[in-house]
Amino acid sequence: MYNVTITSRAERELRRLDRPIKNRIVTAILTLSSDPRPAGCLKVKSEEGVWRIRVGDWRIGYQIDNANHEVIVIRIGHRSEFYD
Repeated sequence: MYNVTITSRAERELRRLDRPIKNRIVTAILTLSSDPRPAGCLKVKSEEGVWRIRVGDWRIGYQIDNANHEVIVIRIGHRSEFYD
């Protein structure tokens, strides 16, 4: 099991979302604790060490620290803004 932490930036982005979208994203974040590399996850090519998963039109960017068994959610954004 991995510990999941959310940065203040990601938490702020999560608070701005509508409740149905927020619930889907929170569920996806919680599943990262058991499997930090679920099916469909990809490395973000423009940033070193950042992975992303899709939740509909939304993206969750995170880093994996295998040494400490920790997943750090660093960014949540719409697909049109996520890769900027």
